[in-house]
Amino acid sequence: MNLNQTEFVKFMEDIHDPFIVLIACILSLRTNDKTTYPATMRMLKLGRTPEDFIKVKLEDLEKAIYPVGFYKNKAKQILDIAYELYYNHSSIVPKEIDELIKFKGVGRKTANLVQSKGYGIDSICVDVHVHRISNRLGLVCTKEPEETEFALKNNLPKSCWSEINTLFVTLGQNICKPTKPDCSKCTLCSFCNFFNTKVIK
Repeated sequence: MNLNQTEFVKFMEDIHDPFIVLIACILSLRTNDKTTYPATMRMLKLGRTPEDFIKVKLEDLEKAIYPVGFYKNKAKQILDIAYELYYNHSSIVPKEIDELIKFKGVGRKTANLVQSKGYGIDSICVDVHVHRISNRLGLVCTKEPEETEFALKNNLPKSCWSEINTLFVTLGQNICKPTKPDCSKCTLCSFCNFFNTKVIK
């Protein structure tokens, strides 16, 4: 399966299998999209279920996902999760965040994404973009992503939760960057605390 970046994004938006969402999210951590996309596609050629992955050799998975960040650790983590799911959970990825974060290396960001994309449960996946933009806009005033998650859940209707990550990641990658945000191209300036207090002060 040879997909370009745009096709891959569409492909991942259409994926609702909790296990694929889980392992694809693990690959994406601390790795840029241009590296994550082809690595994910190579990984999916090895398998798509916990049962598939318990048969995959560690070195084969490492080779498939290289050069994602911490690829050796991630390969072992994915295989460990596959074993745990297959032998102790009947290959079913848990729905509950408290259960998901029991898996080694799975934090609240990944757990929320599995809930949202994998199970269609209203959930807010907070990464660096969501955390940064939520604070710049003034939706929250927080120091840590986990604080941002709970603050957003208190401040926004559930109907918005699952869309926040997709919208803010796109905005954060292209316009509202960590340094030198391109406010001239942003349609949210009139609502943005950062723009109104830092840019036009």
